[in-house]
Amino acid sequence: MIALIVRRGIQLVFLLLGISFLVFSSMYIAPGDPATMVGGATATETDLEAIRDNLGLNDPFLVQYGRYLKNAAQGDFGYSYQTKQAVSEAIAIRFPNTFKLAIASMIVAVVIGIFAGLISALKHNSWLDVTSTTFALAGISIPNFWLGALLILVFAVNLGWLPVGGLSEPFYTVEGIKQLILPAITLGTGSAAMIARMARSSMLEVIKADYVRTARAKGVKERNVIWIHTLKNAMIPVITVIGLNFGFLLGGTIITEKVFAINGVGRLMIDAIAMRDFPMVQGSVLLVATLFVVVNLIVDIVYTFIDPRISYD
Repeated sequence: MIALIVRRGIQLVFLLLGISFLVFSSMYIAPGDPATMVGGATATETDLEAIRDNLGLNDPFLVQYGRYLKNAAQGDFGYSYQTKQAVSEAIAIRFPNTFKLAIASMIVAVVIGIFAGLISALKHNSWLDVTSTTFALAGISIPNFWLGALLILVFAVNLGWLPVGGLSEPFYTVEGIKQLILPAITLGTGSAAMIARMARSSMLEVIKADYVRTARAKGVKERNVIWIHTLKNAMIPVITVIGLNFGFLLGGTIITEKVFAINGVGRLMIDAIAMRDFPMVQGSVLLVATLFVVVNLIVDIVYTFIDPRISYD
């Protein structure tokens, strides 16, 4: 286990170096001038040149990149060109909203997905199986912005049961839970559909295994066959899907945050890209990359608890 964590830590360092270089390069060669955004519409060419010198934009590429790496290693990711706010501070303010939304969405996805996949596999070729499969296809096919707008129209505008948007209240309050319901369903539906399909196919494969037939032949109760012998062994590919989806959600749910006016990392990132706010884009992307590696590490560790035969030593 320790060896796995050490290896992933080393991989994380090289991954972040590679991603930082790609992002820094893409921002460097992209058209436009950040000095124009910093100086504003009234800035003269002399003002713009002074801004470029102050920001180090006139330095060679490798000099700029080396300076960025040196500062990033010390925890300094620079300041936003647009708001003059520290990048780390801006991300720290918005990340809790993205994290709460990701957790709530995954709860919706896991509960619905595993239940639907389990029922579909146990009732193979029945009307329940057809219904579950149809739900999975619909969940993957429906765009988030359309589903979110539909939920707002029905439950917020027409019925008035839930708020239209925002995520300003603590999650442990009634109002905070209400604010999470619609965006969590919007995000969780697509993930639930993928989890349901994977759970169904994995369960169908495990149910046909010899040890399951042997357990039934020995007279083991069907409930124990399903929950002890079948579901546990079928969960490994399902956990992979859960981990990947959770990583994507932590990386920022841009469309959903826009639809529900949630001040999260995804919304911060897309606004920074539109405004050519280089430090904010770079800091956000590095956060996303780090979260993906950490989530995958957690998934690998969970594997060893589900199946002790799996070893990374």
